[in-house]
Amino acid sequence: MKIGCPTEIKPQEFRVGLTPNAAREAVEHGHDVIVQTGAGMGAGFTDTDYTDAGARMAETAKEIFATADMIVKVKEPQAGERAMLREGQLLFTYLHLAPDPEQTQDLLASGATCIAYETVTDDRGGLPLLAPMSEVAGRLAPQVGAWTLQKANGGRGVLMGGVPGVGPARVVVIGGGVVGTHAARIAAGMGADVTVLDRSLPRLRYLDDAFGGIFRTGYSSAGLLAEHLTLADMIIGAVLIPGAAAPKLVKRADFPTMKPGAVLVDVAIDQGGCFETSKATTHADPIYEVDGIMHYCVANMPGAVARTSTIALGNATMPFMLALADKGWKQACADDPHLLNGLNVHAGKLTYDAVGEAQGLEVTSSQSLIKA
Repeated sequence: MKIGCPTEIKPQEFRVGLTPNAAREAVEHGHDVIVQTGAGMGAGFTDTDYTDAGARMAETAKEIFATADMIVKVKEPQAGERAMLREGQLLFTYLHLAPDPEQTQDLLASGATCIAYETVTDDRGGLPLLAPMSEVAGRLAPQVGAWTLQKANGGRGVLMGGVPGVGPARVVVIGGGVVGTHAARIAAGMGADVTVLDRSLPRLRYLDDAFGGIFRTGYSSAGLLAEHLTLADMIIGAVLIPGAAAPKLVKRADFPTMKPGAVLVDVAIDQGGCFETSKATTHADPIYEVDGIMHYCVANMPGAVARTSTIALGNATMPFMLALADKGWKQACADDPHLLNGLNVHAGKLTYDAVGEAQGLEVTSSQSLIKA
């Protein structure tokens, strides 16, 4: 199979879809790997690293899209990239379709087969291709939130860990999954007073048992959240419904009850965001203010630490990428129901229920497609 990896073109996206190690593995499996010149530079990989691994270099994304059987990326294809997709081509990347009807329509029109990293599952009910970036984003969230809290950036001017005689920042993490757990650990490590809210009692018990009280937990309800909003210096939104649009948990009407200069960090922004006033921003212009409340809503947070993120993502995606290349998408998905859960679009048909529900579109069973 011809595997193509173009340079990411989303603003300030420095990750790359294939590491040199992944390219080497694919070449050793007998595949032809084509990487766009300079694609790995943002993550610290040179063109020579790829050619030494056996890959070929291409000057333009157009050449890659025109020749590759499978396109491997990081972020959802931008409009110009979607225009280059063709019928029968396989796209393997993050998609986050639920809040993005324009992308959904373009992918359906392309006739391509599109497998989304974020909906591939495992036998423990986890999301193995989302987890590495969730870990990175979770660990970054308190860092960027602390920066936004600085008075020069519009925040309250509160130091995360306080100083002797002055209390620490109060941080509320909404969601106790992968993102929330890592965010809470880092925020607590910075000395903040941290509370994690979640609706799963087993998860709250796990957090209490595993982290020995370095942060508090609470059962998430409208009343408890409202109480914590009045006290918080920083709220980290870490809510995920796999493949679906994030619920809006903090409303603009809540802002008058909050401290002026409090910070909202929306890690769910890829799925539309979990704050009513969230809108995607970039690393070049990451924050904005609404009614005195600061928002950090960068849609590709892990891109800020591109080398760590690329290697972590590559470790997770490589086995699935090789299965798709070795067997073709249909056989690979037939052999692995967890990979089949990643199928979102095939030949003009939408195959993921949560996206169909979010956009009011008809959904075709993915099982019926692999049996066809």
